[in-house]
Amino acid sequence: MKHEPPRYTVKDFVPIIVIFSIITIITIIHQIYFGWQLRAAMRIFMATFFLIFGFLKVINLHGFVNAYASYDLITKQYRAYGYLYPFLELGLGIAYLFKFNLPLTNALTVMLMLVSAAGVFNVLLKKDYIACACLGDVFKIPMTYVTLAEDLLMALMALLMLIF
Repeated sequence: MKHEPPRYTVKDFVPIIVIFSIITIITIIHQIYFGWQLRAAMRIFMATFFLIFGFLKVINLHGFVNAYASYDLITKQYRAYGYLYPFLELGLGIAYLFKFNLPLTNALTVMLMLVSAAGVFNVLLKKDYIACACLGDVFKIPMTYVTLAEDLLMALMALLMLIF
């Protein structure tokens, strides 16, 4: 018996839309106050992204790990990584906010986001319909190409900042 793919509406993605809007508004306010610079905009966007997303994962750490283990390649093998992951995101957010060793921070971000994207891509290829753990266990949003785009966007911005 073939399963019908779920039909998603904008309502399913409201939490992620609101959070990305907040991140974008913070980035724009920073740019207005400090001057328009693409690298600074990417850095503030990434700092805010990692701080918000990491915080949402920490709220219910155990719930996050259970959800993340369903698709993350490393957490499937080493559950402890799932408990570490939100703190890696928070650390990256702090590093971006305070401009701490940006070449290392960008390199770590590229690796972290590409590994995460690989797990998401694997789920999407299998056409599994699961909840995304990107917002922790606080908000339930579906795993879709939006999740993959989010991981790849962060990896791309970190790569661009690393190269330029």
